[in-house]
Amino acid sequence: MNLYRFGLLVASLVSAVAAESTFTPARPPSLPLAVKSPYLSTWLPAGQDGGNGGYLAGEWPRFWEGQIIGWAGVIRVDGNSYTWMGLPGTTTVNQTAYEYTSTKSIFTMNVGGAVQLNLTFLSPITPNDLKRQSLVFSYLNVEVASLDGRSHDVQVYSDISAEWVSGDRNAAVQWDYGVTDDEVAYHKIQRQTQLLFSESRDQSEWGSWYWATHNGTGVTYQSGIAEDVRSAFRSNGKLSNSKDNNYRAISTDWPVFGFAVDLGSVSSQTADRLFTIGLDQQDAIQFSGATGIRAVPSLWTSYFKDGLAALDFFYHDYEEANELSSEFDDRVARDSIAAAGQDYLTITSLSGRQAFAATQLTGTIEEPYLFMKEISSNGNMNTVDVIFPAHPVFLYTNPELLLLLLKPLYEIQESGNYPNAYAMHDIGTHYPNATGHPDGNDELMPLEECGNMVIMALAYALKSENTTYLSDHYTKLTQWTNYLVEDAIYPANQISTDDFAGSLANQTNLALKGIIGIEAMATISSITNHPDDSENRTTIAEDYIERWQTLGIANNTKPAHTTLSYGDNSSHGLLYNLYADRELGLNLVPQSVYDMQSSFYPTIEATYGVPLDTRHSYTKSDWELFAAAVASNSTRDMFIKDLATWINKTPTNRPMTDLYETSSGGYPGITFIARPVMGSSFALLILN
Repeated sequence: MNLYRFGLLVASLVSAVAAESTFTPARPPSLPLAVKSPYLSTWLPAGQDGGNGGYLAGEWPRFWEGQIIGWAGVIRVDGNSYTWMGLPGTTTVNQTAYEYTSTKSIFTMNVGGAVQLNLTFLSPITPNDLKRQSLVFSYLNVEVASLDGRSHDVQVYSDISAEWVSGDRNAAVQWDYGVTDDEVAYHKIQRQTQLLFSESRDQSEWGSWYWATHNGTGVTYQSGIAEDVRSAFRSNGKLSNSKDNNYRAISTDWPVFGFAVDLGSVSSQTADRLFTIGLDQQDAIQFSGATGIRAVPSLWTSYFKDGLAALDFFYHDYEEANELSSEFDDRVARDSIAAAGQDYLTITSLSGRQAFAATQLTGTIEEPYLFMKEISSNGNMNTVDVIFPAHPVFLYTNPELLLLLLKPLYEIQESGNYPNAYAMHDIGTHYPNATGHPDGNDELMPLEECGNMVIMALAYALKSENTTYLSDHYTKLTQWTNYLVEDAIYPANQISTDDFAGSLANQTNLALKGIIGIEAMATISSITNHPDDSENRTTIAEDYIERWQTLGIANNTKPAHTTLSYGDNSSHGLLYNLYADRELGLNLVPQSVYDMQSSFYPTIEATYGVPLDTRHSYTKSDWELFAAAVASNSTRDMFIKDLATWINKTPTNRPMTDLYETSSGGYPGITFIARPVMGSSFALLILN
């Protein structure tokens, strides 16, 4: 019997306790567990459309793409075994509470009325400490204390399966066990045949995974067939300190790698045990930059001699990493509540990990890069119109991260490796291969990407006060602005960032982005001492915005609103590109347009939000948050309340999607999940 089917025997036990847990501040569609990078992205499905409602025991954790990632937990109390994670086939604990912050998922369990089990999954976010942020590792801290005032004999067990190593379940894996110089015991698991810069079902096919804990008295280990290893713990409270030497395919007898810890007699004083999970990839990205194609190392390799040294540091850094992450949690909570209340914190605190986990710090201390995967929609790298909605989280946490994201885009285009006059869409068709588009055949989104690049250049410079950046890229920014001048007022038939909705000529919202981009370049010209350029571009932008109001506003309808495309007065859409005018402090767009849209949105509100446009009933939560950030207080609160309600009630069961049906809360047939665009939730915070 495999490790999945065995657990199904006890699934009914979960439903018996399912009504007893609280969820704070909400019950997300999928609960983040170890969420740190495109390849360390493990979640607990919770939604009604699959998932068990958000209970750690009774459901296998999954990779963001949907496949099971074996991760099990069992506790023995006075000789009785209980499952606390996964479906390994014992009576389940009673989960009483779940809480998430920006960096943590915290579960509280009642184990047979005898002991309380607290589990903290911590994926650190340290945006101002690139050394720590570059490590692709996550923590699981286990705490146990008596509930009934008596002392109890307690042992804790946890394992991971070989499923972490590859998306191909027929791939052969090998493993090892060891102890570092600083007494960290580890299982090391990897693909027997490494496939550098390759993926299967979006999982990495190269590198080594480490599952680790502190070595010492009461710690035992074992690798082998899943049920054999788990049965050994349930029977004896310990493992055999043995290694299975039969290297094999992931799905052949499902090899797992376990640790058991004897906590001894546990009373009201808490006993705890720390575990870590992480990925060691020396080379992370294949990049075709100014000097040709090359392998770019993970940034952490500049700080540590090898993966074991990184593991040692990370394990022993828990106290500091937890403190830094708690400071980040507190900052997000304080700022979010002050800006728009508890519902807003429900959104921001769920979004941070998701946005950062789509990125990987690479390069060297002297020459760092930040690469981003367009998770789930198509896998492109450093997609400009994905960075754009995500960019508020980077400006809020550390503007230099936005610089590092844009850096490879400038490097490719300024070195002459992209032939088109407009800005490129992405730096590579699929992560982790940033091999560019020297033939110019990337996705055609010219007005969108030119506007995005100019707007983000100014946004970064204003937040960082780095005006040299604008001078360094002035020639390329001018080239893109010239394209905006030609196309912005009457956009050709083309797609915008909402490419899934189809192409359209004279898109009102897209035109606005281009016009704001021209005025942004006027400001850039002024900052960089090009007064004639500045005056000329402001003249153009002011002329265009006057004409745009005639072309793109349905004044004869009640209430008045902007249209989806010029002349179609029965149409409408989220005017999310208005956000950049306020973000950059341009004051180009009259306040009457802001007020008009604020009055209009509530008239088309559905159960879970405002539709993206009149073509469909679905919406984009990233663009709702942009629209909310520049709306009146009441309309802002409407957007935020609807999205927070959706998070808590949606039947979807994957990491937060940014594309959902406004009436049912379900998927619209296109599944955009775990995407970094949810960095958009910080849009209001960078205005404040």
